[in-house]
Amino acid sequence: MDGQESDDQKQSTADMTAFVQNLLMQMQSRFQAMSESIVSKIDEMGTRIDELEQSINDLKTEMGADSSSPLAPAKTKPEETKPTDGST
Repeated sequence: MDGQESDDQKQSTADMTAFVQNLLMQMQSRFQAMSESIVSKIDEMGTRIDELEQSINDLKTEMGADSSSPLAPAKTKPEETKPTDGST
């Protein structure tokens, strides 16, 4: 019976090895899919940030062009307020 137990143990070990290898392959596949998804989202965010930056620059340019028109109000700095209670 020792030969039978040894064969059963070898089969059990082989089954466990196959199970673990299969599990590791599934995990690797899932991590690869997640990694690709993350990289895709980062690329998409980069594109959207570039578009936002371009829009901001366009608005700055548009505002600069508007401020040079004769009907546009002049840009002024807000004046600092000083206390008027005579403590200066």
